[in-house]
Amino acid sequence: MFSEKTINFLVENRIMNSRKWFADHHDDYSKYVVEPLAQLVCELAPTAIAIDELVVTEPKTGKTISRINRDTRFTKDKLFYREEMWISFRRPKHQYPQYPEIYFSLGPNGFSYGCGYYIMKKEALENFRRLIRLRDPLFVSALEAYEVQNKFILGGDAYKRTKHPDEPENIRTWLDRKGVFFSHDSKDASLLFSDRLAPTIAEDLKLLKPIYDFFILCEQPMMSDGDE
Repeated sequence: MFSEKTINFLVENRIMNSRKWFADHHDDYSKYVVEPLAQLVCELAPTAIAIDELVVTEPKTGKTISRINRDTRFTKDKLFYREEMWISFRRPKHQYPQYPEIYFSLGPNGFSYGCGYYIMKKEALENFRRLIRLRDPLFVSALEAYEVQNKFILGGDAYKRTKHPDEPENIRTWLDRKGVFFSHDSKDASLLFSDRLAPTIAEDLKLLKPIYDFFILCEQPMMSDGDE
């Protein structure tokens, strides 16, 4: 399980910003960060597969577990390491680029989990908006699933001025997004550091399946003829 030592390592490693320090404390990294993340992957894998049987569930760094190293080649921020780590269930990137994902992340400021569709290809974004305007049944199910729960909030970059002034506000909230995610954010250390974490996340993630199904529909080839 995660513990205060998990968070302490992430903070201290970021402060030290030293490859030597990280190498000297690699055992702590494995024990307090990677192993609990891998265990969480294993415990959440059945739920992730129930949502999408094609997602990767291998509990390894670079597969479902984020790398702690940062790529500093093209950034002004030259910190070597991340302060936040995450796991991600998504389809293989080489076959399904820019697809939605199911995630869990943690860091010094708490933890978060949910579903993200962060960067949509142009065609997928057009399909996303088109299906919403048409009130496709999968969108209606996704909207209902979102509006009957109080666990996840909708977020993502949005246009400052709506492009769909004639739509109801709850629909514009979706339509005006450039990317979208549904997240539950928490600072509940008593949950994070307990064996209740995985069952709690698994049960909550089930609420997002209709939303995830709609996201996957947006990735399908767009129908061609006048169905609007």
